Amino acid sequence: MPFGNIDAIPRNDKLSVAYIIERLRKSVQIELNAFVTERNLDQRYVTEADLHRPGLALAGFVKLFTHQRIQVFGNTESRYLKSLSPREQEEAFQNLVQFDIPVLFLTHGNTLPQHLLDMAEEAEIPIYGTPIESSPFLQMLRDFIEDQFALQTMVHGSMVDVYGIGILIAGQSGIGKSEVALDLVERGHRLVSDDAVILTKKNNILMTSATEMNKHFMEIRGLGIIDIMSMFGVRAIRYQKRLEVVLELSLWDEESQDIERTGLNREVTNIMGIDIPLINLPITPGKNITVIAEVIAMNYLLRHYGYDAAEAFQEKVKRHIAEKKQTGAMPEQAVDYFEGDIE
Repeated sequence: MPFGNIDAIPRNDKLSVAYIIERLRKSVQIELNAFVTERNLDQRYVTEADLHRPGLALAGFVKLFTHQRIQVFGNTESRYLKSLSPREQEEAFQNLVQFDIPVLFLTHGNTLPQHLLDMAEEAEIPIYGTPIESSPFLQMLRDFIEDQFALQTMVHGSMVDVYGIGILIAGQSGIGKSEVALDLVERGHRLVSDDAVILTKKNNILMTSATEMNKHFMEIRGLGIIDIMSMFGVRAIRYQKRLEVVLELSLWDEESQDIERTGLNREVTNIMGIDIPLINLPITPGKNITVIAEVIAMNYLLRHYGYDAAEAFQEKVKRHIAEKKQTGAMPEQAVDYFEGDIE
């Protein structure tokens, strides 16, 4: 298996609040309003992907308060504070600001009384508001933060999108991975990355991308570096794609190689805890790897939609055996009568 032992590390071990605010506004396109002075944000860090709703902490139970996480105030926390007198509000809010909270978000257009904002200002705790409701905001924020802390690794191969199926072409150096990927691009499919492929584990799936250095470039031995986007257009590339199949190319070895013939025994390779279908394809003269890669993608789509050709053929053989005993004679032909075929 090509990826038996690979080291995966988090994409980031910490994020500055300044970076989080910038990316939420720019990439996630969330409207954020600062309620306190934006200062020292590049020196405040978030070290966990989990988010926290500090309702219990407001009520006074701070023993298990995970203050190091991003804090989110929704309608529940805001209305609880509004139900208190000004003095009780300050006592409840003091339960939070006594800790070094990295950042606090107010959702659904909620605000805090000025005297509580002054307490946050004095404690240098940044507070931002958004008109987005709590559930969708938490979903968008969690997706962004988990992406930033996601496990990553880099593997050697060529990643292509074939009929919407992400195929990683693997194999030893010089076996022809880039040439197969180039042929697929020429046939209308899309290149994600050549040579170096970054794998990111997100929401229990593996997303792939190129590095900043090699995106939409490809190396063809004997020719050199080519620019796929300039040569074939923007439709020939993708910046990201889910990994669904690993196609491992290998040199044909009749004595030691055990090749699957029926497709009933499905091999998988485990990458960062996720099983990915693995197809070991031996290379022999005359074999069209590009067409086979297309067939692999279409066969994967058929299985995804509930049809498995190998299982269908196996059931057909079982029914034939059950209906009649084999006599050793010529098998029955597929048609009863040959119509005239004259041009």
